[in-house]
Amino acid sequence: MALSDSKIRTAKAKDKLYKLYDEKGLYLEITPAGSKRWRFKYRFEDKEKRISLGLYPEVSLKKARLKRDEVRELLADGVNPSQARKQAAAAKAELNKNTFEAVARDWHAKQQQSWSKGHLQKILAWLEKNIFPFMGSRPIATIESPDLLVVLRRIEARGANDTARRLKAVCGQIFRYAIANSLANRDPSADLKGALTYYYRKKHFSSITDPKEIGALMRAIDSYTGSFIARHALQLAPLVFVRPGELR
Repeated sequence: MALSDSKIRTAKAKDKLYKLYDEKGLYLEITPAGSKRWRFKYRFEDKEKRISLGLYPEVSLKKARLKRDEVRELLADGVNPSQARKQAAAAKAELNKNTFEAVARDWHAKQQQSWSKGHLQKILAWLEKNIFPFMGSRPIATIESPDLLVVLRRIEARGANDTARRLKAVCGQIFRYAIANSLANRDPSADLKGALTYYYRKKHFSSITDPKEIGALMRAIDSYTGSFIARHALQLAPLVFVRPGELR
């Protein structure tokens, strides 16, 4: 006879563990301590097996039946439910291990041969301040474009538009590193083209107007010992006053 919610609620603990049976292999174990555990009994490769479906009341009767039916579907496809659960748990553990911060730090460490110490420190400081606190603990494979955009918009809200754009590029490199190492499937930063505010800060380079400083510059040019082309280009520049591209 199938179980009912009222029968489960009123079931009391006994001196020994006992079972209340539902249908199609589903039953409820009631321990001497009063715990009520859902279990499903099945046969796989001519062996009787059992699998846990959770605790009552967190898992209601209706939910326990749905879980039982999911397990029965696996059995119909020739899949061992216990093995499938172990594989799913292992995949989830692997996913949680490869967080954005863990992958980013690994990527950052790989740049030590090609970047200066100062640049390495600056990029890591940016990530630690602006990115890690908000999505560093997320598995990198689960991060989507809107997730990244929310984090970058936080930076923009401080008025640090240039930092936001630079960090978008840095995050793109980290995602592509993850893809290359089979830790993610795509780079969500690629979807954010045009999503950030572009702010160009004009920078003026002042000219030397003091005669003494001009003299020092000319002496520095005269004593320059670099390549033939660079040396003569420097000597010619004060005479023609053209842009570097035109001078070349």
